[in-house]
Amino acid sequence: MSVKNTVAEKLEEAFSFLKDNFLLQYLLRIITDISQKMKDSLNIAVAGATGYVGLELIKILSKHPKVKIVYLCANKSAGKKIQTFDKRIIKKNLPVISKVQNINWNKIEVLFTALPNGEAQKIAKIIPNHIKLIDLSADFRLKNSKLYKKWYGINHKSKELINKAIYSVTEFSKKNLHNHRIISCPGCYPTSIQIPLIPLVKEKMIDLESIIIDSKSGYSGAGRGVHKAYAGKNLYESIKAYGVGFHRHNSEIEQEIKKITKKNKFNITFTPHLSPMFKGILSTIYIETKKSVNLKKINNIYKKTFKGKQFVKIKKANTLISTNDVINTNNCQISVCKTKYKNKYIILSAIDNLIKGGSGQAVQNMNIKFNLPETRGLV
Repeated sequence: MSVKNTVAEKLEEAFSFLKDNFLLQYLLRIITDISQKMKDSLNIAVAGATGYVGLELIKILSKHPKVKIVYLCANKSAGKKIQTFDKRIIKKNLPVISKVQNINWNKIEVLFTALPNGEAQKIAKIIPNHIKLIDLSADFRLKNSKLYKKWYGINHKSKELINKAIYSVTEFSKKNLHNHRIISCPGCYPTSIQIPLIPLVKEKMIDLESIIIDSKSGYSGAGRGVHKAYAGKNLYESIKAYGVGFHRHNSEIEQEIKKITKKNKFNITFTPHLSPMFKGILSTIYIETKKSVNLKKINNIYKKTFKGKQFVKIKKANTLISTNDVINTNNCQISVCKTKYKNKYIILSAIDNLIKGGSGQAVQNMNIKFNLPETRGLV
């Protein structure tokens, strides 16, 4: 153990008694931040290690200079090496896969959960307060437990923790990440949609009654079960609409728009499609602007909003972007295109659904939470 680690741990131990004193919370946070900076690495665990998002997360974290992976968890694969599931993970000294219940919570500081919906909320109830939970499921995305039940068909088992979590599209939430122990990462479709849409909503530039969104995703977005579900249906050479009019990602998109507008009346029609490619999302967003708004003003708002934000790339107007432009990156590319109709524009947004729409955004959130450079491990 290095001297830096020893000093950092002593600092945390010496001030642990302050945790229950509300007046000293701010001081405690500063001390925690300082001690974290002094550490050689963050000790982390990944639950849901063998899913598509989990494997991408491990690939990123295994190369992150400030991370030590202590546990890789997948209950049905305990005892196996992670390379069994993805030979591209070349780091040799990774732990053998174990069960979540075998984690010694005192040995980690960050837990990533890339589990089916309903699982992270159970774990959140039992982990100690010193652990930061970064969840990639839907368990803490919706602030209303009744809406969660409506859209996901599950009674929420940690209702008391919902309001302690932050829903984090990183580009919009980074200033508030330090105030929350649970970070909820958005869904892949909502990430590709909200990054280009939210700046225009904030500036009141568009008609909220006529937003149409058409998104196409690689089949990895449906999880490993997609191959069985689509057996005999020509998954690899066809495109299929699903969740038409009622896809559950509608819920978090609408929730975040309501936060900005404070209105219940708006009309977003969202249709996702499963495409014959492994990964990537291309969202096509049809908007009608206010009369005073033109293409140049839209692009200027984007440039202003995303100035200095490494992972959002605003392309020249009318650029026809594709998923190939963003695959294996944490980038979101945006292009605004004109139409033959005045005040009607088409916005193209492309991301890698497993990285910017999943694992990459989770690591981006972790970096900010622990005062690391936002791009660390991602470029």
